[in-house]
Amino acid sequence: MHTRTRTAWIFLMPMLIGMALVAAWPLGRSIWFSFTDANLNDMGAAQFIGLENYFGEFGLFANPNHTEGFWKSDWGISILNTFKFSLVSVLLETLFGLGVALLLNQEFKGRNWVRTAVLVPWAIPTIVSAKMWGWMLHDQFGIINEMLLSAGLIANKLAWTADPAYAMWTVVGVDVWKTTPFMALLILAALQTLPKDCYEAARVDGVHPLRVFWRITLPLIRPALIVAVVFRLLDALRIFDLIYVLTSSSSSTISMSGFVRREMIDNGNIGFGSAASTALFLIIGLSAVLFMRLSRVRLSEESSS
Repeated sequence: MHTRTRTAWIFLMPMLIGMALVAAWPLGRSIWFSFTDANLNDMGAAQFIGLENYFGEFGLFANPNHTEGFWKSDWGISILNTFKFSLVSVLLETLFGLGVALLLNQEFKGRNWVRTAVLVPWAIPTIVSAKMWGWMLHDQFGIINEMLLSAGLIANKLAWTADPAYAMWTVVGVDVWKTTPFMALLILAALQTLPKDCYEAARVDGVHPLRVFWRITLPLIRPALIVAVVFRLLDALRIFDLIYVLTSSSSSTISMSGFVRREMIDNGNIGFGSAASTALFLIIGLSAVLFMRLSRVRLSEESSS
């Protein structure tokens, strides 16, 4: 047994070393910088300041410039924007992805071609799709406004990515368009593994298709569905590129990653930006753990009942 364990560690060691070099070291440096006043213009003069970047007079969680409260500060707004985007987009992508997967799981002529076509939005790089939608949503020359005006659905051209009333929901819509195929692909893989005899028995007994879905299909694919939601939630919580390209991270749409980029690159506050990136890392980790705990409790309750 000890020989097998030692052999396993030998094979794992190159991967662990690689992860330490490309992940652990940069993460550790970022955490260290969060306890300093490092500035992009003079990194050599950085001094240790403890938790000042987190809870100091001008820290992330105690900023006197915003007397209305924490959630009115730039960091608080970025947290709210990120969770609003993540929850709405992941929910819609899960529902639409489930619907698409159920359709693609049926037998029909040309199914393989349709499956390939559905993956096209997900295959397009995020920056490319964001620029493409940015052109189509342009308030003066975009085809979306022209189509809506021609159909009589709007009276005037709308600034989809500039107006705070529409910007966040526009980003959500573009993200749903791009990422729904990813969810559909994962759910379809789970549907392909389901036993056929259950459905044949339900068909013989004359059970309604909706009842079959709720009683057979959904419980069987729920573990895979939870894994897909966790992967997508982790990806959504660190959203940056789509929001930055479409809205330039305006105050109405700025995400936590956008806040980190602004502080570190635009303002040059490496220490403060590193504190924000560390907080982002902890928030994403805690969100994943909480979701997995809740999912595990839900699954255990259902299995016991």
